[in-house]
Amino acid sequence: MTTELEFSEVFKLLHAIKEGDESKKGSLDKILSDFKTTETAESFLHELGQTFLCVGVEEIFKYTNSDDFKFIGQLSKEEWDVFSKEKNGDLPVHLANTMINYFKDNKMGESLILKWDKSKGEIEKHVMPMARYITEGLIDVLE
Repeated sequence: MTTELEFSEVFKLLHAIKEGDESKKGSLDKILSDFKTTETAESFLHELGQTFLCVGVEEIFKYTNSDDFKFIGQLSKEEWDVFSKEKNGDLPVHLANTMINYFKDNKMGESLILKWDKSKGEIEKHVMPMARYITEGLIDVLE
């Protein structure tokens, strides 16, 4: 039995950093580093979520041309509109598409099938909902 699929710790750390608590940056970096290796994943869903969180945070940095979450959290609606125009899409759609493309481009489905002994269909039916879930969590932090 796996534990509940939960990433609130990461979202709380991001929120604290956005609010100016730089002391949380080390904890966030450690968690994202662990997530990147996927060694702490307890199921294919955990691994998918961990990977999408890493991809999502990195993509927010690329999208805004900044790795300062406090700065990103203070962007005005007008500034977000400029990024949206430059990137040809709003951040939520861009994030979800980036996660889904990462899944496809890196053949994650194949590795998850082998690692977790799941069917292709079982894994693929969770890709879009997981991308939405992670995207919604990241957007909630930014609002």
